[in-house]
Parts: sequence; C-alpha cells; structure tokens
Amino acid sequence: MSAPWHIGVIGGSGLAAGIGIENAQEIEVSSPFGTASGPVTTGTLGGVRVTFLARHGVGHRLPPGDIDYRANIDVLKRCGVTDLVALSAVGSLNEAMAPGHLVAVDQLIDCTRGRAASFFGPGLVAHVSLADPVCPRLTAALIKAAGGEGTEVHGAGTYVAIDGPQFSTRAESRLYRSWGADVIGMTAMPEARLAREAELPYALLGMVTDYDSWREGEAGVDAAAVLDVMHRNVELAQRVVRRFAATLPKSRAASPIDRSLDHAIMTAPAQRDRVLAAKLQAVAGRVQG
Repeated sequence: MSAPWHIGVIGGSGLAAGIGIENAQEIEVSSPFGTASGPVTTGTLGGVRVTFLARHGVGHRLPPGDIDYRANIDVLKRCGVTDLVALSAVGSLNEAMAPGHLVAVDQLIDCTRGRAASFFGPGLVAHVSLADPVCPRLTAALIKAAGGEGTEVHGAGTYVAIDGPQFSTRAESRLYRSWGADVIGMTAMPEARLAREAELPYALLGMVTDYDSWREGEAGVDAAAVLDVMHRNVELAQRVVRRFAATLPKSRAASPIDRSLDHAIMTAPAQRDRVLAAKLQAVAGRVQG
C-alpha cells in the first residue's frame, strides 16, 4: 500500500531557511513528554511535505544533554511525519573520512548516560528491535542525493554517541577507534532509539568537521575550527536535502519500520498505566486500540 511522503528533518538551526521550504508555516506543537527544542517549520519541498525542527533550538541554545529528545520525536509524530532525516556534525575516527566529507551512518554505539531513552516505562513496557537502527531505503536516497551534489559521501559508518558537551580525551578517542567506530557525535542517541519506538524510519547523514583527538602530533578538537567547517557544510546540506526530496518516488510504499510496535508491547492490557498510555497516543496509539 502506498501513501504520501511527509519527511521530518532534524538539523542545525541555520538549515531551515536555506532549504527553500515553500508555503512555510512556523508552528508551536506541544508534547506530553516535555518541551520540544522549538517550533517546527512545515511546508513543501519539491512537492513533498516537509517538517523541520532545529535540534538545538533557535540560535543553538540547547547543549546535547539538555535536548528533550522524546518531546522532539513525539512532536514530529504528531505533525504526521512518516520518515525522519537527521543531519548532524560529527568528528572522524577514520582516516578515510576527512573533514568536509559526508557519512551515511548505518550503525550506532550509545555511550550516553542519564538521557530518557524510551517513551515506555513502568506500567507500559515495550521492546523494539534496534539491530539495524537506520532505514536502508532513506539512507540509500540520501547517499544518492549527496553523490549528485558531487561531494565525497561514505555509504556506511558506525557512530558513537557521547554525552559531551566536552569533546573526547585522547584516550577516549583511541578507545572508540578500537571499537570500530568511524565517527563521533553527541545527539544521535537516544534520537534513533525514540524514532524506532515511534515507528518512524530514520536516516542519519553525518557532516565530518574534524578528526577528533586520536591523531598523534596534532592539536585536539577546537570549537572554532569545527564551526568553520560546519558553516561551510550548511549550504551543502541544504542542497542535499533539496535533491533528496526532489528524487523521492511519487508515492511512499510501506516500510517494515512502520509496524515496529506490532509485537513489542509486553504489558497486559489490564495492567497498563492509563496515564502513560494517554501520553503515548501519538507514538503508540495504533497498537493500543
């Protein structure tokens, strides 16, 4: 069965204006899970419905550990988003992934601590599969769009998510390399976990800004240098998103991720917490009856 696309985009606060969203409206959307990073901007792009949310808020006011990831994903689900594209600055742990390159992340390692990582909890328990945390269909479309812009794009990469807001120590950077991680960032988790619980196919395009701190004889990561590369990457990211939207199929075929909750809820109906069930209406209303 096919249906219209509605692409959610999560990225930097400077990204939305240059994408060129047509008939754009800025809307405040509330969530029972907390306060989203800011209003969404919704409209069309290449004939495709698009809703954008600045992950760090307007003017980059929120550090990674203070983003309400649950509210952000819940708000996008309430807007009717069918698929989610995330754009994020990353450091490189792989010599081949140089500053200025793009990486289509396919695996994630979560080293964050204390972040609310699930919509579910006591009174309504659920376990979704996260073996393959990104959507291959969306990822392939992003790779094609990035390649069409003539930029160097890596078709796979493992992302290690850390709390920050500080960059890694040299020992940590070497450790993550030994694990097989290719890039490092501070925001993909629990974002990807929550997208899966919300039955939203998720793809992550990392924009490499630096080589982290593992290279011998080089200075550690410097925020000024990171910002310089980020600013140069913004226009590229905008072009990639525009091309991505323009090259999507006219209609959206169903994805297995659309039904991630089919067999995930463990709590018997009679034992479910009604308050939590009500909060979960946007995320899990389809399987709650």
